[in-house]
Amino acid sequence: GIKWMSSLEAKFEDAKDKKPTAEKLERLRREKVNRFRHQHRISIQGTDLPDPIATFEQLQEEYKVHPKILENIQAAGFHVPTAIQMQAIPVMLHGRELLASAPTGSGKTLAFCIPLLTHLKQPTNKGFRALIISPTRELASQTHRELVKLAEGTGFRIHMIHKAAEAAKKFGPKSSKKF
Repeated sequence: GIKWMSSLEAKFEDAKDKKPTAEKLERLRREKVNRFRHQHRISIQGTDLPDPIATFEQLQEEYKVHPKILENIQAAGFHVPTAIQMQAIPVMLHGRELLASAPTGSGKTLAFCIPLLTHLKQPTNKGFRALIISPTRELASQTHRELVKLAEGTGFRIHMIHKAAEAAKKFGPKSSKKF
């Protein structure tokens, strides 16, 4: 039998037979990521940026974050990442520089502490390996408190230094030369 169809129907038939191309799949993935960012009000600039995460579990699957750190995140009551954490954590885990702005209480401290501990991998006895400089004592105390909770059970030692004189007492008089 002869099958009669319009040219529009023929185009539709041809389109059904074609498999999606890599470019089309990539475009659809980009659209999905952009919808996710728009939904969570994440504004981002740059090139070749990593996709945001939707759950903390993705950190272990995609970035091999220490399971104890993820356990500590859950124990602290954080179940879903905030918008700043969704995008900032993957950017920092990719070793990229980041300038981020978010309101107070949005989770910025956790957003930079998770990648920091992940980059350090495991504790070593080689002195100070990371330094966080805070503009106020209150912010330094908050950061210290969060890092202590986050690093619990991993072997990392978290210290807060207020003054050079206290550092000399705590770490020894030659600490400024040693570190």
